[in-house]
Amino acid sequence: MTVTDSSTSRPALPDHLSIDPRSPHHVAAVFEHDVGIRFNGKERFDVEEYCVSEGWIKVPAGKTLDRKGRPLLLTLKGAVEAFYK
Repeated sequence: MTVTDSSTSRPALPDHLSIDPRSPHHVAAVFEHDVGIRFNGKERFDVEEYCVSEGWIKVPAGKTLDRKGRPLLLTLKGAVEAFYK
């Protein structure tokens, strides 16, 4: 059974989600709504990927790019909470 909000029928937030469409953890239906991430009690606006069960988020490392031109990501560990805004 999945938990959904009956007023707007939003899909349940997955345990592991990525904003990169090439990732196997990308769920397009979730991004039709505003998703928020709270990390260690503070809301973050720069999260590229998260995993609630493992307790980590990936954020860009400033303006640094990898060799393919994508942002270089840092993994931060802590308490992760995903929610709809």
